[in-house]
Amino acid sequence: MTILFWLAVTTLILTILAAFDLFIGNRSVRALRDVSATPPADPLRVSIIVAARNEQRNIREALQSLLDIDYPDYELIVVNDRSEDATGRILNNMSSTSPHLKVIHVDALPSGWLGKNHAQWVGGMRATGELLLFTDADIVMEPTVITRAVNFVEQNNLDHLAATPSMRMPTAFLGMFGAAFIIFFSLFSRPWKARDPKSRCHIGIGAFNLVRTSAYRQVGGHETIRLRPDDDIKLGKIIKQAGFRQDAAYAPEFLAVEWYASVGEVIKGLEKNAFSGADYNIPLVLGGVMCHLFCSIWPFAAVFVTHGWIQGMYLATAALIMLMVADSARFHYSRQWYAVGYPLMSALFIYILLRTMLLNLIQGGISWRGTFYSLKELKANKI
Repeated sequence: MTILFWLAVTTLILTILAAFDLFIGNRSVRALRDVSATPPADPLRVSIIVAARNEQRNIREALQSLLDIDYPDYELIVVNDRSEDATGRILNNMSSTSPHLKVIHVDALPSGWLGKNHAQWVGGMRATGELLLFTDADIVMEPTVITRAVNFVEQNNLDHLAATPSMRMPTAFLGMFGAAFIIFFSLFSRPWKARDPKSRCHIGIGAFNLVRTSAYRQVGGHETIRLRPDDDIKLGKIIKQAGFRQDAAYAPEFLAVEWYASVGEVIKGLEKNAFSGADYNIPLVLGGVMCHLFCSIWPFAAVFVTHGWIQGMYLATAALIMLMVADSARFHYSRQWYAVGYPLMSALFIYILLRTMLLNLIQGGISWRGTFYSLKELKANKI
């Protein structure tokens, strides 16, 4: 009884601290909706860089949204990374009628590179803009988002801005996972601290990483993180470590992504970077698993198997978790009632973490988009 009591007290205190951090942090992140959509008088040239491999399902819609951007001075560079589907043909057809669109076809991957990182680096080296926007091949953008983001960067004297998208999910189950993942990511990265030069926290988002070209070149660009599966976050890390100014902004009205179309895609998709996100640290992964078990799953089960004060504390903990998830969801245009699935989504996330770690260790690396990368070479690119 004593162990259960103190476990309940500890869990409740940790949940209160996490909820407080999220509540304050979420409200300190600024939104692009509050930034002017009027282009600056002397606009900086923006190079939009998209790495694409086997993206025939979404790339036409995504690229058309980029071609419809109303920013006065930009170029769109799409790097076709050895696609085996109709991606290359779609890109060639679109470029023939779109002067803004430049297509680069990569036929072979140099050793020592992840495909996406290499494609982004190739695009970054060909870019002529003073600002580089790295975005994924399935991101649909609203026409004013570039203008708002550039205004935000200039008003706040930033070198790097990461913006959050909304997630298009085909089922409620996947929507629940998206809402839960927001919590996991937010508590892990604390994006509201990215602007603080004294904090080690940093931010990077694959949907929208806007970087000053001079800063990108100075940190070595994607060549510095050539074997990092978590390239978006690590790009933010090397920029922050170099002393450049970065920040995060909400942009769910202006950016949308079909994150995953099925549970199988979720499991497979996170297989690439769930272990790398923990820097291939087994104790860190196991510690995270235990934290999820005792702080995200056990409180809900404990409500039904404990009594008295202990049950009351776990009931308060479970209620606070639900409120925390619902409150965070609304900042990302996710549905607040998705919070009911949080304990189940935490269990799925634990499965993904353990499965990914074991696959990496058993296989000695990861197989990603047709290429095998050994754990030894992946670990060597430590950032």
